[in-house]
Amino acid sequence: MARSVIALVSVAQVVASDLADHLERRGHDVREARQPWEAESLLSAKGIDVVVVGDSLSQAEGRDLLRRHGGEGGPDFILICRPADLVDKVLALELGAADVVESPLNVRELAARIGGLLARRGRGAGELVVLENATVDLRSAMVMHRSGTEDQLSPGQVALLRLFLASPRKVLTRDDIIAAAPAENADAFDRSIDSRIVRLRRKLDTDTITTIRGAGYRFDPPTQRAD
Repeated sequence: MARSVIALVSVAQVVASDLADHLERRGHDVREARQPWEAESLLSAKGIDVVVVGDSLSQAEGRDLLRRHGGEGGPDFILICRPADLVDKVLALELGAADVVESPLNVRELAARIGGLLARRGRGAGELVVLENATVDLRSAMVMHRSGTEDQLSPGQVALLRLFLASPRKVLTRDDIIAAAPAENADAFDRSIDSRIVRLRRKLDTDTITTIRGAGYRFDPPTQRAD
């Protein structure tokens, strides 16, 4: 599947930089337009999935972009507005904006809203694994901790985690791991397996992978807590 494309139009530079970094690490393409004429050129070229319109544009200009480029067959629009702009917020939603968020905003929350819109479009849905203290997106190899920090998994760690996920509650021997999820270098035997497991546990901040002495390792999926 081709990478999804997100356009950032007149989004404040500090927000745009953080948001672009956040989205690109999740496998999306990000394109920026600072001025209204740049936005016209970008959106007229088609191929955009989601447009985020910043409050550097007037609300009237943002709605004008929405009228011309939104609607059926067009990208989903998220407009950023100031907290006092209730009327503008309602007008944008009535014109078909997918979402309106108030500034100042949380970049991670905005990225999650974008991800939700992409999933609804059948674009860029991640493979998410929820653990006790983190959520893992296997497609982008990102570990998103509850604290708000993030870690990147290596290809070998993704392969190892996929192996455990495919064999819940089953004891995997060292030979099983070497065969199905080889290390990223030649040193893949004996105690190096222990080291790989320790590093993976630490990065995931999880107790779901346990060592079965003399046998191997077992993944026990976390119990889902009731609300």
